[in-house]
Amino acid sequence: MKGQVFDIRRFSTHDGDGIRTTVFLKGCPLSCVWCQNPEGISAKKRPLYFENRCIHCGTCVKKSRAEGVKIENGKIHLNPKVAEDWAEIIDWCPAGAIEMDSREMTVNEVMEEVRKDEVFYRHGGGVTLSGGEPLFQWKFALELLKQCKKEGIHTAIETSLYARQEILEEILPYLDRIFADFKLENEDLHKKYTGVSNERIRRNLKFLLESEKKDAVIIRTPMIPGMTATKENIEAVGRWISGIYPEVSYEILNYNPLAESKYHLIDQEYCFKDNPKLYTKEQMAEFRSWAEQGGVKHIIIES
Repeated sequence: MKGQVFDIRRFSTHDGDGIRTTVFLKGCPLSCVWCQNPEGISAKKRPLYFENRCIHCGTCVKKSRAEGVKIENGKIHLNPKVAEDWAEIIDWCPAGAIEMDSREMTVNEVMEEVRKDEVFYRHGGGVTLSGGEPLFQWKFALELLKQCKKEGIHTAIETSLYARQEILEEILPYLDRIFADFKLENEDLHKKYTGVSNERIRRNLKFLLESEKKDAVIIRTPMIPGMTATKENIEAVGRWISGIYPEVSYEILNYNPLAESKYHLIDQEYCFKDNPKLYTKEQMAEFRSWAEQGGVKHIIIES
């Protein structure tokens, strides 16, 4: 079995307990306008151009046989929809300025990378599956998790929960920690900003918070200015999740301004014309107070 992997990040300290190895699986059914990993949304593999590496030698243009690579206004432009021999173009680039956004890997190949960090797993670390949406490639994710548990490695997942409940039921026994997003409580706003209804997500959240693993679940809301980071939304999220499980853990994630830099790689516009800054400690404390007003007792602030 092979999966489409767009990154394996080692020594991560923000994706679960201890030092983690985070495996990013490609493909996501949501299209959040603020997505932190926009290169992971599409399930299709495509080439990316890194202008900061380019030495402007023109080799890629010469090797392009179907005008998939052009020079326009003095800059290199890729058209990933064109049927090029992208592997040849990438091989010929002397500066490594063109790369595919992901690669097919077997479970064993991923585990070879994971085992390089096994010394950290003995001290509270482990493997986290992220994306994209790891449940989009759920069969591959399941086999990865099974192998991790077989080798005694702590497992975690970062998920939107936009998947069939049967999938969640099958994968849950192999998870030690579940980070589940609940971005927007209002369904109309959820559709507007993520492209999908939150009805399925609600059902899966309820299933998790009523399961035997409810204490392994951490609900997350990323603070996106003018979208999720409102008093109305945070209070509503708090009321809904604490109404299911009063001891629920809720994490408030600070806005990440670094995501903007990825959008030019996939020829898309970011949702903000002027990129906002990180929220201050005082602002994050206010978000905490709104969640508390919603009834949440266990709040994690990620600054």
